[in-house]
Amino acid sequence: MLFSAANLSKAYFEKELFSDISFGMQEGERIGIIGRNGVGKSSLLRIIAGLDEADAGEVARRRDMHFEYLDQSPTFGPQATALTGALEYSARYTSPDGVPDHSSQAAQETTATILLGKLGMYDVQMPVQHMSGGQRKRVAIARAMLSDADLLILDEPTNHLDADTTQWLQDELSASTKGLLLVTHDRYFLDAVCTRIVELDQNRLLSFDGGYEKYLERKEALLAIQDATAAHERNKLRRELAWLAKGAKARRTKQQSRIDWIKKLEPEPPSTKIRDIEIEVGHRFLGGRIIDADDVGVNGLFHGFTWKAQPGERIGIIGPNGAGKTTLLNTLAMERHPDTGWVNVGETVTIGFFRQEVRDLNLNESVLSNVRAVAEYIDVGVGRDRYISARELCDRFAFSSRQQNAYVHTLSGGEQRRLALLRVLMANPNVLFLDEPTNDFDIATLTALEEYLQFFKGVLLMVSHDRAFLDKVATTIWSFERGGTIKEWPGNYSAYLEKRPHWIGEQGVQSTNKSASQRQTTQAQQPIRPTEPPTTPDAPKKRKSNPWDAKEIQRLELHLAELEARKHQLEQQLGSGESNYEALTELAAELEVVTTQIDETEMRWLELVDRQ
Repeated sequence: MLFSAANLSKAYFEKELFSDISFGMQEGERIGIIGRNGVGKSSLLRIIAGLDEADAGEVARRRDMHFEYLDQSPTFGPQATALTGALEYSARYTSPDGVPDHSSQAAQETTATILLGKLGMYDVQMPVQHMSGGQRKRVAIARAMLSDADLLILDEPTNHLDADTTQWLQDELSASTKGLLLVTHDRYFLDAVCTRIVELDQNRLLSFDGGYEKYLERKEALLAIQDATAAHERNKLRRELAWLAKGAKARRTKQQSRIDWIKKLEPEPPSTKIRDIEIEVGHRFLGGRIIDADDVGVNGLFHGFTWKAQPGERIGIIGPNGAGKTTLLNTLAMERHPDTGWVNVGETVTIGFFRQEVRDLNLNESVLSNVRAVAEYIDVGVGRDRYISARELCDRFAFSSRQQNAYVHTLSGGEQRRLALLRVLMANPNVLFLDEPTNDFDIATLTALEEYLQFFKGVLLMVSHDRAFLDKVATTIWSFERGGTIKEWPGNYSAYLEKRPHWIGEQGVQSTNKSASQRQTTQAQQPIRPTEPPTTPDAPKKRKSNPWDAKEIQRLELHLAELEARKHQLEQQLGSGESNYEALTELAAELEVVTTQIDETEMRWLELVDRQ
């Protein structure tokens, strides 16, 4: 056991992140932690690493365990270079008499130089203080991989990495024997690397063995079990209400506790349902000219780029960090002049630009006020429900009513980025530029954004290293090639890989594509039931020919009380925070059996009462 966390609780700005959660980790396990932004994933990592304290609970770590923590914003010494930063936590070799072993040190530096090169850091003497955030992240990854850690704790390791580097890191971690505990939104990465997925949701943890695809299958099965339980409760309510309609005679016979149960079964008031936005967002008139670019070049980055935008284009832009992808967006938005060529933007074009850095949020105002400062509603110009309100857009992107009234400074970094995205969308642009939109977004937000973009009718350009996002949204890929050219490839990211195999090899490409296709089928998966389907509770029962016996009524009522007690116990166990999927499945299976027995017993009881 590398560590064991017991009964951890943590709150931030009076917001409870998680409460009374427990889990542990064995040697060699590779665990991915997922959940919405703001639920406390990074806080949980820092508590396990000993860099932060829980409000309650404790973490027991193996005494001889060494771990390395990768922060989202790693820090180094003021004089560090790429090479010295990467070697910061490496073992220092000395001879038996304490003299430094220079040959071993040279070998170490060679290894570090090679590793930094694979991460795209070729100038090993570059001072860290002159690096971008993405470059510092690469040096920190090298530092973690060169350490002698038993456990790597990585917070968003793929942020700011291009697709090729992400694939390389994915392969390296998959082959490593070190323990791995990570938070990432990269769904392909989770599927390829992790041996267990831990979901932090509604203040508790659920654990699922296997990668992300297996998690989807098992989560779907668990939700199906919950849906079946809810359906049982609805059917039970209908039967109980029908029984009450029989009159006072039956109610006198029924136990008072049974009448109390009916009140508990009454449905909650209907909640506000999020309207499907099957409307033409971005349909604002584009006109005959959108964006024209001719022979555009920026010295030292790219040259000879020509493009005439067409409505409905969905273009994913990929390439190494520093190749000029963000510069290309800035140039096409006419925020900077090209060194060669020209760009024209049509008069009817409204560009929405979602940037990597968060801008213009009022930290001392509420979430909803920040969105309404842009507009009260989006007028899509079609259909009866032609307006999307600011509140509705917040709902769609997982800001609850309570969060909409919260001050922005209480939000996590990912939640503030999500709010910045909403402000861009609320302006209802007909040309949308997204610069690394998936950084710091949780999987639920990515899914909401992907669904929203399915109905975007304008022009969409997105710089992204998220392979799953590009597979779902892009219909064309612009690839920054060596020599400063930009090449167009029809299709999504997987189609691009098939047409232009990378150094990762055919096996890596095939596994990525297989994972993408299999994910689309997981929604159709059905849980395997441990027992045969029960007889429909409302099916008519054959009545006994013997006279009614008061002793049988009494026996049934006692048996019902026992069954209801067991059902209540099982429901408490299912909601207790148990994190083992197999244990949850066993409990759910028994709950299904018990509820079926309750149905059958109730029907027999009602049949005998009705014969009075």
